[in-house]
Formats: sequence, structure tokens, C-alpha cells
Amino acid sequence: MAAAPEFEVLKCCRGLRRQAIVQSLLADVVHGRLRAGAHLVTQELAKRFGVSHTPIREALIALAGVGVIDLLPNRGAVVRRITQKEVREVCQVRRALECEAVRSACGRIDLAELHTLAGDLRRLMAVQSATDGRFIEEARVVDNRLHDLVAESCGNDLLAKEIGRLKTLFRVFRDVAWEHEEACNDFHRLTEEAREHLAIVEALLAGDRKAAVRAMARHICSGVRYWCRAMPARLAGASRDKKESRHRKRSRT
Repeated sequence: MAAAPEFEVLKCCRGLRRQAIVQSLLADVVHGRLRAGAHLVTQELAKRFGVSHTPIREALIALAGVGVIDLLPNRGAVVRRITQKEVREVCQVRRALECEAVRSACGRIDLAELHTLAGDLRRLMAVQSATDGRFIEEARVVDNRLHDLVAESCGNDLLAKEIGRLKTLFRVFRDVAWEHEEACNDFHRLTEEAREHLAIVEALLAGDRKAAVRAMARHICSGVRYWCRAMPARLAGASRDKKESRHRKRSRT
């Protein structure tokens, strides 16, 4: 955890504090700041975030629930290696959940909210030159609003809860992919996503369930290619470390 800030004191209510810890640790894992096999020590994390042990334990349980760490007897929390296969599997789960959510939300969802989102998406698509982080932040907010609105409008509390449980994972993968595009000075994906989101919104406004499901499925399948493309360097590093460790063990025997 050496690369992370020494202190990240969180001044927010308990639930938001736990969520912020989850997001921060998840970002550390996906960015490679926390490598596969690293031990997460409750006392050290409590000091880092300026909180008691309770929200740290809750955050670790949440991370174990989405498959990012293992909670092992007598070893505590250990970071798992995230592979491209797992990224694709996460997207398959996301497609199943969100396609069902958008199908159920069609006809229930607030039309005024959809019209507002449509206007915001058209404005994002019309941006000619996205050269700073403000464009990414605006795209992130609109993305969150649309997917949250669909989940909240699906009429199935269990489905909405499951999407909510996994959305932190979805969004960290998304943000890593967008940061990759920003580093390459290529904002094509953000414009493409705005177009995909608009197709979902327009299908919902038209009350066309089949079109809404197709648009959501296309959006998620398109996203997985970018998510995987942003991950290889980190995954290769983790894989290389594992191979080197095996080689060292063989050399000692």
C-alpha cells in the first residue's frame, strides 16, 4: 500500500464512508497499486482512512462479495488477481441484470428525467474537442444517472439491489478504461458511449422494450472491449510476477 496516500481521512456518514473505502481500495487493485497476493491489514487501513476498524471490515466484506479479495482463515484479506476472463464474466453478469432492468423499467420510468438525459447526451455528442477532465467528469455523471435511473425504475427491489451491489465494480472498470483513453488523448469512446446511451433513452421514450434491451446489450458488449483493452499492462505485470515467483521457488529446490 506504499503507493497510496498515507492519510485519506474520510469525513462522511458511515454508509458513505464504507463505500468510499471500497471505491478507493478497488481502484488501487485495478490500477495495480495493490498487487495480487497483497495482504490488507485492518489496522493499517484504519490509519490510512482515519476511521475505526468497523467500516474497514465492512468494506473488506463488500470487496470479497464482488470477488476482488479473498477472506482467508488465519491470513485475513488477500487481494485476488483480476484477469481479462473475469472482466468479461463481470460484463456478462452486468448484461443479464441491466437488460432485465431496462426491460422492466420501460413504461415505468420518469419521462421528464429521460428527456433531460437525452438533452445532456446530445450535448456531449456535439462536443468537438474534449481536451480536459471536465468532459470525462460530465460523461461519468450522465452515465451514472442513466444506469441508476433504470435500476431504480425497474420495479424489482432485489434486482435493483444486486445492480447496486456490483455497480462500484462496473464503474471502476469504466473509469480505468476512460483514463486509458484520456492518456492516449483519444476521447472517441466517450462520444460513442453517449451515442449508445442515447439509443437506450430514445427506446425508453418510445416505450419500445425490445429496442431498449437491444440497445443496453449493445452498450455493455461494446464497453467490455474497452475495459479489457485498458487492463492488459496491469494484468501482464501481475502474471509476470506470478511466473517469476514460481521460477524463484523452483530455483531454491
